[in-house]
Amino acid sequence: MREEHVKELVDLLQLERLEDNLFRGQSRDIGTRFVFGGQVLGQALSAAQQTVDPRREAHSLHAYFLRAGDIDAPIVYSVERARDGGSFSARRVVAIQHGQPILNGAISFQEPEKGFEHQSAMPEVPSPEDLEPMRHLPADELAKLPVKLQRWLGIDGPFEFRQVWPRDELHPAKRPPIQHIWFRLTAPIGDSSVLHRALLAYASDFHLIGTATLPHGISYMTHNVQMASLDHALWFHRPFRVDEWLLYSFDSPTAQGGRGLARGQIFSREGRLVASSAQEGLIRLRGE
Repeated sequence: MREEHVKELVDLLQLERLEDNLFRGQSRDIGTRFVFGGQVLGQALSAAQQTVDPRREAHSLHAYFLRAGDIDAPIVYSVERARDGGSFSARRVVAIQHGQPILNGAISFQEPEKGFEHQSAMPEVPSPEDLEPMRHLPADELAKLPVKLQRWLGIDGPFEFRQVWPRDELHPAKRPPIQHIWFRLTAPIGDSSVLHRALLAYASDFHLIGTATLPHGISYMTHNVQMASLDHALWFHRPFRVDEWLLYSFDSPTAQGGRGLARGQIFSREGRLVASSAQEGLIRLRGE
């Protein structure tokens, strides 16, 4: 089953080319009410990459989520070739459903080159082998939740997560807005760095904005809380593999005005900082 889940996700990121700068992707129902934001990020990156010299690698992605995606409809990606310079290429991407944009994105690519280097140190945390896998909810607790949420929580996905500080999402306690989570694909894939970056874009949307809920004793499972990603930024720093353990370290410096900001750093298990992320999301109590 693990290999099937991974193959399904890899296939999801292989878009159909309709025209030189026009692509079509399908959606995968993972139990969320709308299309998972990470899917649109990964597909947008895949679309843009197909319009760039293959020697150039994505180094940054910035996107705004404009509308919720329809899980039952394909998504069309329109790519604008904004610039091809001597070392960098810039692309603008619009994801479209039912004639309306659901995401606006900008992605920059660079030919690899050598330069000055420094990085933040990886936090000192237990290794993934010393941590318990995230567990499914007990059947009686799961049965109390909406059907879509039951599917989201009751099925195994293509990624495995191990939390350094596990949290009860049904009964969340208040705690500082910091968390560390190991993750990896549940089955090995090939060596394509393009595919690994698209898969990391997909995975980078997990758990990010949830970090901003930690001080408030709420979660995405709290019945009167509305949460949605508003934007997303991702920077690729160094080579990595998503089928090997990566540590995602999160913090949230602020929440205000119905919005929360979260930041992430992604490390290889050897301590290399391979990517960074940031996201602002809607966090609203319904009825207020």
